[in-house]
Amino acid sequence: MEVFLIRVLQFMLAISILVLLHEGGHFFFAKLFGVRVDKFYLFFDPSIWKWKGSLFKFKPKNSDTTYGVGWLPLGGYCKIAGMIDESFDKEQMAQPEQPWEFRSKPAWQRLLIMIGGVLVNFLLALFIYSMVLFWWGDTYIPASNTELGMKFNKEAKALGFQDHDIIIAADGDSIKSLEWGSHLSNALRAVSTAKEVTVLRGGKEVKISTPGNLDLLDMISGSPAFAMPFMPAVVDSVIPGSNPAKAGIRQGDVVLAVNGHAVDSWNEITDQVGIMEDVYNSQKDAQTVLPTATIVVQHEGADKPDTVSVQLTKLEKDRLGIGLIFENPYRNYQERHIDYNIFSSIPAGIAHGAQTLVSYVSDLKYVFTPKGFKSLGGFGAIGSLFPAQWDWHRFWEMTAFLSIILAFMNILPIPALDGGHVLFLCYEIVTRRKPSEDFLIKAEYVGFGLLILLMVIANLNDILRWLGYM
Repeated sequence: MEVFLIRVLQFMLAISILVLLHEGGHFFFAKLFGVRVDKFYLFFDPSIWKWKGSLFKFKPKNSDTTYGVGWLPLGGYCKIAGMIDESFDKEQMAQPEQPWEFRSKPAWQRLLIMIGGVLVNFLLALFIYSMVLFWWGDTYIPASNTELGMKFNKEAKALGFQDHDIIIAADGDSIKSLEWGSHLSNALRAVSTAKEVTVLRGGKEVKISTPGNLDLLDMISGSPAFAMPFMPAVVDSVIPGSNPAKAGIRQGDVVLAVNGHAVDSWNEITDQVGIMEDVYNSQKDAQTVLPTATIVVQHEGADKPDTVSVQLTKLEKDRLGIGLIFENPYRNYQERHIDYNIFSSIPAGIAHGAQTLVSYVSDLKYVFTPKGFKSLGGFGAIGSLFPAQWDWHRFWEMTAFLSIILAFMNILPIPALDGGHVLFLCYEIVTRRKPSEDFLIKAEYVGFGLLILLMVIANLNDILRWLGYM
């Protein structure tokens, strides 16, 4: 429960910052061009019976704007007078046009008002990335320092990769790191589009020809994955009283085989456990006893291997575990740390933000595949990206990442999003013809309906994953 609350608080704080500044971008340009802003709200405030839906609101003296906090934490809004938006205020639009309204301003001013939020979010992301580098620097394990290399699946081996290969370049561009998380994702993304991948094999560089059109989702979500950091099958620790401890497995033991299959890495052990997990889940209505794995181990200092039986343990959802913690070689690899001053952090932050945006955009094509559609996530998936403990470094990195996503998603040419308004304004500028208000209202309804449908699907995916159906 504590972990859940910490993640919720981080998520809510990040979204609140991003929404306030996004709407602040619209607000700034609206005020700059003399457009009245009726309401500026964090979160939405739909009315419930006689209650207007505001948790808090105030209107400064001599101001046209009411500021407040709504009860529905799904974003926020800046209600600009004389504009067709998610408020669907037809009554105001039916009144004679006023000089202080959005609709009375030149198209170029309306365009700047509409892109103000996206502009702020993108610049904010670059600023946060720059300040993160200035404050914490950049610490990572260079790919060439990953001495044990990678563990590859059969599809990767068919292309010419071998276990323990260290991926160092894709089409001549250096791979920064192979660590779990974003570094590994970036490395596999580069490999997926490369025609030639360079690896270190036995201390020598080897070139491997690759097709250049590998499916990144298959590479990452495959079982086993295309490539994962090689983790030796050496037991790091055993929980006292656990099933492995009762079976006689100790720290320092080397696992040689699981269920008759020879293994040389933790990667292969998890593959065998995954097979048992699939069989058990397909038959769990007919059996209640958890499966038992037959494990061959080499005890430290023993003359010959020992064969033991270990009953698997139940984890969250429908997952099963073997109950062992294996050595993480990454804690022994040499790190590299780069410090940045205020001047060097800015170009580095901009470069990192631009790379993040390009990677995100390039991955969007997978949303239109069945597997990509299932990978869509809602608030739960986004919240789970935040760490289980409050970590300001990770918090600001995630906030910057979400700011880039918010900027890009909002500029998509979909009615009800900023990009939809921009599309119609560009049409007006080019053709010198303004779309009718009736058309804009209908488009807003369609766009808003699509957004609600997408939100429902994304959050339904979260629920199905939580229940173990995806």
